[in-house]
Amino acid sequence: MTAQTAFERHYGFRRDEVTLASWRTSPFNRWSFQNAGELVPSADIGVAADAGPEEPVRDMAGLLSQKVTPGEGEPQTVASFLTRSSTDALTVMKGGKIVGDWFAPHMAFGARHIVFSISKSITAILAGILEGEGALDPNAPVATHVPEAKGSAYGDATVQHVLDMTVSVDIEESYTDPDSAYGRYRKATLWNPGGGSETLFSFLMSLPRLDGPHGETFRYRSPNSDLLGVVLERATGQRFADLMREKLWAPLGARSAAAITVDMVGQARTAGGISMTPRDLARIGEMMRQGGVAGGRRVVPEEWVRDTVETGGDRQAWRRGAMLFLFPGGRYRNKWYQVGDGAYCGIGIHGQWLYVDPKSEVVIAKMSSQPEPVEDALDMEIVGFLRALSAMA
Repeated sequence: MTAQTAFERHYGFRRDEVTLASWRTSPFNRWSFQNAGELVPSADIGVAADAGPEEPVRDMAGLLSQKVTPGEGEPQTVASFLTRSSTDALTVMKGGKIVGDWFAPHMAFGARHIVFSISKSITAILAGILEGEGALDPNAPVATHVPEAKGSAYGDATVQHVLDMTVSVDIEESYTDPDSAYGRYRKATLWNPGGGSETLFSFLMSLPRLDGPHGETFRYRSPNSDLLGVVLERATGQRFADLMREKLWAPLGARSAAAITVDMVGQARTAGGISMTPRDLARIGEMMRQGGVAGGRRVVPEEWVRDTVETGGDRQAWRRGAMLFLFPGGRYRNKWYQVGDGAYCGIGIHGQWLYVDPKSEVVIAKMSSQPEPVEDALDMEIVGFLRALSAMA
């Protein structure tokens, strides 16, 4: 019998048990979500300058012991709900200040964590920056920047259709079926075993179109957001990682390097491949709360932020979609969810949330390793939890 390694003692499993086939399953995701770059090729998104190390704010005892009733069950403490919802890290800001940082035993302060589909919301911010610079017209056809899209499902779609998830493209988000079209998609992104025979872009161009016009129904389809990354690269002539570093990461004042997974030819997985620290994720939310300003510097046009989180989004398109249960009075605009009560958020599978409540001036970054990619009942509880935490912060 061999002695346990420090890794085994800390995580409860061996490092060699974490593979491309198992990295999104429990319990292995408690480690892999912090180390995606060891499993999937990744591009670094560095910071402009070393601002020095940060220290955690651990004075959250008052919040952790307060009771919340996120669902229909019995009241529970904030700390117990964090554990029950497989939270890895939580950062709370109030009025632009860090209220506190909480970390599970298996995640250290300052560690990066994949944010999955919050990557979509971040990619859309870059689109807003380029729109403000005149480099991107959201009303232009996708084929303006990607001529190869002519004849594909995206051939007669606009960039705004892509941003708002109203493209009539035929693919289902079958997260757990490796033999589905979605499984083929994940092979193309090198997220599943068996990849390397098809690039992400060639997969996107092969998707069939649904009947009916674009723009009428909200359909959550991750490939749309990877196509947006291609559009941004074509519009600027820059690789996505370089574009994000220059246009967002440095102006934001991010304190740690981020990363994004890439395919066999280096195409960024802008739909879900970004990893960053909880603090920097919260800074993105605070920048949005401040109308596109960070550290006194304009990062994103104010009118784009207002359109995204206040006025834009087609309520009828949202109502025709499949996520109405989560935000009955909500909307979706530029890859951000409008909750319906003034708050807005970015959401990623396995429990990633960036929640912004302008009324209470609170921003909450929640990173998790939930066993299932999507749990509707738990998602609804988390919305209730975030609302309650926002009110008491």
